[in-house]
Amino acid sequence: MRRSLFGRTWPNVIAVVLIVFFVFPVYWMIATAFKQDRDIISKTPVFIPFDATFDHFGTAVDAPDFWTYVTNSVTVTVGAVVISLVIATLAAFAVARMKFRGRKAFVLVIMMAQMAPWEVMTIAVYMISRDNDMLNSLLPLTLFYMMMVLPFTIWTLRGFIAAVPKELEESAMVDGCTRTQAFVKVIFPLLAPGLMSTSLFGFITAWNEFPLVLIVNKEQGKTLPLWLSSFKTAFGNDWGATMAASTMFAIPVLILFVFLQRKAVGGLTDGAVKG
Repeated sequence: MRRSLFGRTWPNVIAVVLIVFFVFPVYWMIATAFKQDRDIISKTPVFIPFDATFDHFGTAVDAPDFWTYVTNSVTVTVGAVVISLVIATLAAFAVARMKFRGRKAFVLVIMMAQMAPWEVMTIAVYMISRDNDMLNSLLPLTLFYMMMVLPFTIWTLRGFIAAVPKELEESAMVDGCTRTQAFVKVIFPLLAPGLMSTSLFGFITAWNEFPLVLIVNKEQGKTLPLWLSSFKTAFGNDWGATMAASTMFAIPVLILFVFLQRKAVGGLTDGAVKG
């Protein structure tokens, strides 16, 4: 019984320690955003801001061009996710259902692209953007972010499509549907968990990307990660405003994860196992 109790206890203890280790910095960031200035610089740590204030959020929101950078981030992130989902859905269907020459090589290329460090491509993307007069434009960012998440999206959706019995598609075609109609009416509705999981992955990847926008876009073409990196310089040592800006930057990802986490986690697992 002692061994059994120990076997059940130590994994839970380790899990609690890891949760505290990873969650505490996030909690400290959010708590600091609501603290008074005197509590932030106090030598005695203030863990719970009883005398909370929203002034730091007002300082962050009133920063020059803040809403321009919000619009830029939303535009490139949503654009990259939507384009990658459209392309990946069609490509995954072709890989899972159709037989063509070079199919295995195509799958191998997808896996290699997924493992490639995209940071090494930033100089090449900068040169392409410069030569085509697209610096400080959102189009290169959107296309590059789409390429970053596309291999993972294709690979995951391929597993979902392969798990759908071919008989369902064939039955729909026997009933008079074309192959396109069978895909839209039969297969596509079954891809919801996979679409959610890949959308969440793509959103987080594009929303947090920093190296490329640092090189390619300046001034009005910035996104929130680049703006956040220069926020402390613009406001000196205003740690309250800095933490408020960081909190607002993290809120969209947290909200999206809360709404999609159950289906997204299941989608990642199913997509990795099936097919």
